[in-house]
Formats: sequence, C-alpha cells, structure tokens
Amino acid sequence: MPSRRPGFRLDLPIVIGLVFIVLILAVGTAYTLKTQGTATFLSPNYLVLQLHSGAFLGITAAGMMMVILLGHIDLSVPWTMTSGAMIATAIGGVMGDLAGLALGLAVGLVNGFGVAFLRVPSMIFTLGMNTVLLGLMVMLTGGHAPQSAATDVMVFLGADRTLGVPHSVVLWALVSAALVFVLTRTALGRYMYAIGNQEAAAYLSGVKTRLVIMAAFLMCSLCAVIAGMSLAGYSARAFQAMGDQYLLPSIAAVVLGGTTILGGQGRYSGTVIGVILIVLLQSVLNVMQMEEAYRQIIYGTVIITMLLIYGRQRSVAR
Repeated sequence: MPSRRPGFRLDLPIVIGLVFIVLILAVGTAYTLKTQGTATFLSPNYLVLQLHSGAFLGITAAGMMMVILLGHIDLSVPWTMTSGAMIATAIGGVMGDLAGLALGLAVGLVNGFGVAFLRVPSMIFTLGMNTVLLGLMVMLTGGHAPQSAATDVMVFLGADRTLGVPHSVVLWALVSAALVFVLTRTALGRYMYAIGNQEAAAYLSGVKTRLVIMAAFLMCSLCAVIAGMSLAGYSARAFQAMGDQYLLPSIAAVVLGGTTILGGQGRYSGTVIGVILIVLLQSVLNVMQMEEAYRQIIYGTVIITMLLIYGRQRSVAR
C-alpha cells in the first residue's frame, strides 16, 4: 500500500518559506531602523510576542493539516473556536473548560460522520456545521458575547508566561509533538497519507478509511476548540466571530508549507513555517500602517507567488 510519509529531505516549499521569512524580517528591520532608529523586528521580545500571538493560528493550522492530508477541508473551524470559547466562559470554572472541549469533540464526531459515512462533501457539510454553530450561539447568547470572563485555565494557557515563555507557545509545541508522533510513528498516520493518495486503494488494502476520516476531523475540531479557548484567555473574554480571522490563514499556512490541497503529501514542519510566515507578514504590514487595501494586495500576492512557485515545481517533478 503506497503512502507518502514525511522524510528528512528539505522540501522546496519549506526552503521558499524560510527565504520569505528572512525577506520579511529584513524589510521589517529596515523599516523600523529608518522610522524608529531601532531594529524592532530582531529584538527577542518582539519575536516572542509574535510567537505568542501566532500560537493560536499554529494550533488551528495543525488541526487543519490533518483533514487536508486526507484531501478534505473543515470550514466549521471559525465557529468551533468561537462556540467552544463562548460555552466555556458562559459556564465558567472547570466545568466550563470541560464543556468547551466536549463541544469540540461533538463537532468533530458529527463532521467526521457526515463526511465518512454519509459521504457528503466535506466543504458542504462543514460549512453547514459552521452555520449551525453560529445559529446556536446567537440563540443561546441573544447575539451578544457572554459577560463572564475567561476561566483560570484559559488565562493560564492563553495569556500567562513562565520564565518569559508564553504558555500558548508551549501548548502549541505540545500539540505539535502529539500530531507529529501520530503522523510519523503510528498506523493512523500511515493510513492518513494513504487515504490522501488514493482512498479506494487504501480501503481495498484493509484500512478502515471511515474511522480514519472521523479521527482526522476529531483532531481538527479539538485543535480548533483548544485554540479558541486559549485565544479567549489571551483576550480575557470570548466574543462573537472571534474565529473568523483564523480560517483562511490556517488553510494558507498548511498549503504554503507544502501540504497539497488534494491530500497525500505534506510535512508538519512546513505547516509551522507557513504559520510563522503569515504571522510575520501580517505584523510587518501592520507596523507599516498601510491602508487595508494595500495590505490585502501584498498579503495575497505573497501567497499566490509562493503557490505558483510550488505548483510549478510539482508539475516539473511529474
């Protein structure tokens, strides 16, 4: 049963991503030296701050990679993040934290069942789930964010630091380690790559493809709700549509890192590079105080350029 698993070679998308990261840091440093007289972008405090705020995107992208590896996509991530955080803050305490995680489990199971057993296209089913979650939260909260503050656990994970290291970064590292272990050291990881390459062949080889698909959506939803609850801790509260800004960047980070949108190929290290690239690019554009239209043009141009280079490399390889 053929399957493409991550090797030790340095893939072109990762090299391109690293080059873009260096260019972004150089541009940002030159700009701050000119306008402020200091190399802000190279200061340890600034880089740690970017990792702190970028960890929420990193956790979200980690889960998104699991379903993209299968050739699917999860568009319910925005309101999975929002709903988990809002439920947790509304209930409060340990029970609130457990309720938020339980919601993530439930969403993942429903998404996985709809895609794996009902055979509904993942884009359609998860988009519908996103709308259902939005409606439920509006119904439960009256269209307003809960007045309760984030729980102690959420603040600890999202906002607190130990020895200057943000706990959100540690949480991202732990989630990353767990997913890398799954992808590289377990049968589930091998099956995910196999299904992404050819689901029918994997099924005929004896793989329980439906259960693997459910597991991938379960991991994606859990990562989304963990990111959402941590983000609420960082912001000290949950608020409507807090997850909307993480959907497209999480997909972009995965694809820019070399994971093909059709599934079957990708390395987690590439996703990490993609997250860092997007976080730094957004930061540079914000520091330059560009108009929103110009920021979107530059942001989109960088992503399209990288995808074109990567796509050309893949077509030549074939």
